[in-house]
Amino acid sequence: MSDAREELSRRIAGEITLSDDPGATLRKWRTDFDVSQTELADQLGVSSSVVSDYESGRRESPGIGVVRRTVEGLLDIDERRGGGRLRQHARVLSAGFESDIVHDLREYSTAVPLEDFYEAMGATEVVRGDHDHVNGHTVIDSIQAITRLSSEEFYRLYGQSTNRALVFTRVTRGESPLVALRVVSPTPNAVVLHGIEDGDLWDHAADLARVDGVSLATSNRDLDDCLADLQAL
Repeated sequence: MSDAREELSRRIAGEITLSDDPGATLRKWRTDFDVSQTELADQLGVSSSVVSDYESGRRESPGIGVVRRTVEGLLDIDERRGGGRLRQHARVLSAGFESDIVHDLREYSTAVPLEDFYEAMGATEVVRGDHDHVNGHTVIDSIQAITRLSSEEFYRLYGQSTNRALVFTRVTRGESPLVALRVVSPTPNAVVLHGIEDGDLWDHAADLARVDGVSLATSNRDLDDCLADLQAL
């Protein structure tokens, strides 16, 4: 876990430091960790107005020292809460992916009913496939995965079991991820296309899902909220 913390710390610090809007990037990571301005300020020993001023740009962009303390503060808070964000990052690293490609990769201790998974995702089912349970999930940036992963690397998205749900984010019609899945065998139990309404779905999406026996659903729910609820499965 210490290696995952060091890698995640470097990634967050680098992203904030190199950002055109460091304050906005700092705010993104703070909210991703579900930490309030007050809680972060208490951790750093400053007033909440200091955190607010950095995030809004009212203060000069934070220097390396401030960024380092802020990142360490977020990670310390996460570890105090049980290390959920760190474990999520460690799972992605152990599967051999960068976290801008895979947002989360998880195996469940027991099979989860598909309806419970859909509820966590705020998903609307389009096609019911051959299976009504999933044993895990992988949440994938569809654009990064399709442009950067080989077919062998794509297969590793299944983690320990293909009896899982694959969630593809940043989807506009769903054509690319569904066609890509046809190259990989076997198929997952379910696919959720995130960022799209079912009315905007590619015309042949439902037909492909039926041929492969895959449950297909769409979701437009906020991704961070989805990831938070998926942790409870």
